[in-house]
Amino acid sequence: MSLSATAATDVDQIPPEAAATPGSRPAHQESLRVTADSAAARIEPAPSAARNTLAGSRADARGLLASCGRTASRRIVTLVMIAADASAYVIVYAVMASLAIAGGSALPFALAGMAALVFCALERVYPGYRLYGYEQIRRRATAFFKAALLAAAVAFLLTNDWRQALVIAAFLAAGSILQLVTHRLARQICRSLGVWGERAVVIADPATADRVAAHFTRNWQYGIRPEPAELHGRAGTDIGERRVALIADAGSPTAEALASMRRDFIEVVLLADTPHLRLSGLQPADFSGEIGLRLASGEKRPTIGLARRGLDLAIAVPAALLASPIIAIAGAAIYAFDPGPIFYWQKREGLAGKPVRVLKLRTMYRDAEARLETLFNAEPSLREEWLAHFKLKQDPRILPVIGHILRSTSCDELPQLLNVIAGHMSLVGPRPFPEYHLLAMNAEFRHKRRSVVPGLTGLWQISERSNADIDLQRQLDEFYIDNRSIWLDLHIIISTIPAVFKRGGAY
Repeated sequence: MSLSATAATDVDQIPPEAAATPGSRPAHQESLRVTADSAAARIEPAPSAARNTLAGSRADARGLLASCGRTASRRIVTLVMIAADASAYVIVYAVMASLAIAGGSALPFALAGMAALVFCALERVYPGYRLYGYEQIRRRATAFFKAALLAAAVAFLLTNDWRQALVIAAFLAAGSILQLVTHRLARQICRSLGVWGERAVVIADPATADRVAAHFTRNWQYGIRPEPAELHGRAGTDIGERRVALIADAGSPTAEALASMRRDFIEVVLLADTPHLRLSGLQPADFSGEIGLRLASGEKRPTIGLARRGLDLAIAVPAALLASPIIAIAGAAIYAFDPGPIFYWQKREGLAGKPVRVLKLRTMYRDAEARLETLFNAEPSLREEWLAHFKLKQDPRILPVIGHILRSTSCDELPQLLNVIAGHMSLVGPRPFPEYHLLAMNAEFRHKRRSVVPGLTGLWQISERSNADIDLQRQLDEFYIDNRSIWLDLHIIISTIPAVFKRGGAY
C-alpha cells in the first residue's frame, strides 16, 4: 500500500479557501519518496495555495525552534519546566513561612524540593512531549510519593520529629498541586517563544494525514509540530534539524522501510489511536500514556555520550599504565625477530569519516605486502579466503612466535588505549577498518559506521572474532549501533576479557 505523508505547520491558521483536494494539486509538483510497506510511500508537498501561506508564516511558526535545532530547543524547554516546578515550591514555602508552619531552616525544604525535581526528571516528566495529560499526572504523583517518602524518612531520622516529616510531606504535596498550574504557564511561555514541540511529518494516506496534522496542531500540548514535507526526512545534515516521522496507519512498515526512515528521520513513531481518530488499533495505555510506540531512533542523548567518554577514561587510563610492561616486553621481542619499528600507525576511518591514525604493535614483517602478493601468485585459491575475511589462517606475513601470540590474544591492540584516551576511539564500537576492508562494504553501511566513534573492542570481537565474514560483521556492527548503550558497552567490555583468554577465532 502506498502511503502519503502530508502535514501543516498550523492548520488552524490556514484559511479554508487555501485548502485543496488531492485531485486539484498541480501535476508538475514534485513528490518526495519515502519507503513504506512494500512500496515507496509518497510524501507530497502541501497544496500550492496553502504552501504559499505556510511559506510566509513558517519563520514565525518555528521561532527559536528553527534557529536553535531540536536538541537545543528541548534543553530550553526542560530548563523552563524545571524552573516552573521549582517556583511552585518557592511559592509554597513562602506561604508556609508566612503562616509560621515551615519552622526554622529552609534547607530541609530546599533539599526535599530538589529531590522531587530529580525524581520528576527520572520519571521523564521533562520536557513532557507526546504524553497524555493523565500520564503527566501519574508521573508527577509517582515522583511526589518517592520524594515525600525519602524526605520524610530522612527528616525523621535526623530530627526524630514526626511533625517535621509531615510538614515536609505537606510542602511537597502542595507544591505538586501548584505545579499543575505553573507547568501550564511554562508550556504557554515556551510556545510563545517558539521552542515548544518537535518538527514532525505524518506518514499516512492524505485524508488521514490531514486529520492527524489538524489533531496535533489543535492539541499542541503534545509537543508535535507537523510540517509540510518539502524535503526528505532530513532538513539538513545536522541531526538537530531532522524531523520525527509519525506513522498513522494500521500496517507496520517493513524492515527495509524502517531502515530507510531511520536514516531519514531522527525518530520513527507508530501512532496509537486518539480519542477522535482510530489509526493503528494500538492504545496509549500500551505505551505508558504516550501517543505512540517509538519504532526507531537516530538520536542518542548527549548525556550518554558524556557518560561513555567518562567510562572510556576511567578504564583506559589505568589500563594503559598496567599494559605498559606488556607492551615493553612485546616490543623487545618484535625487535629481536625483525629489527625495526615496534609500532606502526595506520590511517583508518573514524567518526564522521574523519581519518584516525590507529596505533598498533607490529606483528608482521616489514615487507608484509610483498610477501602477501607472492603468496597469492603461488596459491590463487587463498585470495578467496582473504576476500571473505581479509585475514589468512596461515599468514606468511606474521612474525614467528611473538606475532601469533600478540594477535591471538589481541595484545597488539593495547597501544590503542592511547587512541581512546586521546578521544579518537572509544573502548567499545565498530572496529576501525583499513580502506581495503571498507571498500568491500556498501555506501549505506559505511555511512552508518561513520555515525559512531570506532572502538577498541566490539560485539563481533567477543562473539566471532576473526571467524566473521563481511556479512556477519555488518550484521553485528549494525546491531550494536542500533542498540548501543552504556549497559551494552559494559557487557561487551566484561565479555572481552574471557574472549581474549579463550583465544578462539583470533589469528
